[in-house]
Amino acid sequence: MAAQLRSTTYNRNLFHGGDLQWAQAHFTQGELPWLDLSTGINPHAYPIPEVSLDAWQRLPGTDAEQAMLAAANNFYGAPASTEICAVPGTQLSIQMLPRLFPKSQVDILSPTYAEHAASWKQAGHQVHEIECLEEISEKTRFVIVVHPNNPDGKLYGKSELVNLASLLRSRNGQLIIDEAFADTDQENSLVPEISPDGPLVLKSFGKFFGLAGLRLGFCLGPATAISHLRQALGPWVVSGVAMEVATKALQDNLWISQTRRTLNLASERLETLLLKFGFNIIGATSLFCLAQHDSADNLFHHLCERGILCRMFPERPGFLRFGLPNTEEDWHRFTAVLSDWQKMAQTRISD
Repeated sequence: MAAQLRSTTYNRNLFHGGDLQWAQAHFTQGELPWLDLSTGINPHAYPIPEVSLDAWQRLPGTDAEQAMLAAANNFYGAPASTEICAVPGTQLSIQMLPRLFPKSQVDILSPTYAEHAASWKQAGHQVHEIECLEEISEKTRFVIVVHPNNPDGKLYGKSELVNLASLLRSRNGQLIIDEAFADTDQENSLVPEISPDGPLVLKSFGKFFGLAGLRLGFCLGPATAISHLRQALGPWVVSGVAMEVATKALQDNLWISQTRRTLNLASERLETLLLKFGFNIIGATSLFCLAQHDSADNLFHHLCERGILCRMFPERPGFLRFGLPNTEEDWHRFTAVLSDWQKMAQTRISD
């Protein structure tokens, strides 16, 4: 049965983390409750503040939206001239942006989040998945860079990306930076470099603040691109509840600074743990770690059979991505299952 599952249920074009229902359906013997390490979402979520009755009962007003956008601009360190637009989750902007630009050649730094290539292809663009910036051709008008990259955490030099943005603007194109995982350390963010000739930057509120279910993101960039996106979205795209929660969270500097320290320490702990059990660390951010293991497929099954879900990659055998455990109990459980796996492997070798 295990072999059949490997060949029939993992071969999806777009396979995402966080699909506990899929795991529960195929590994019914998994221990409960499931420990989901398959996403890069902060397990220490921002504490939900008390939300006003108006936020639930009324359509969101302009004042509430402007307060949230001002808080977001400040949190992301945006220049005063930056245009910003809120979206109900970054995924929607990934799907909509390709439809706002004329059909062109698009280069995507890969391997990366597969929804980018899928969305640009569906919109009729000529998509090339490239491995380095040097492969960008003279015909390319749009370039997509996930920064830091998902799933390996790769980063590029700021000056290199700024120069690329200017080059693409001279071709009536655009550099689009997906910074879904950049908020744990904004030193490498391109938001401060936004200008009329600069990049368009996508931000995910839910990753760092641990509130993915709120469905909130932001697009920051040149005025023309943001104006077109805003018009395409229409009114009231973000709920009043999301606005109220986000405005408070984005201004909570104490929580933000403490959480960044906590995530950095947890990320170091995760890397140390994986190295202890024979993994090769490919790359990481403060929210996830990509690791390679010769027995990754069997190890994925071993974890799932014990109620622990990590992120596997049908197109990249040997690689697994792990998010952060939440509680000490979660850390101990994860460690115990890896230890059990190691003992079983040693027994097989001795036999």
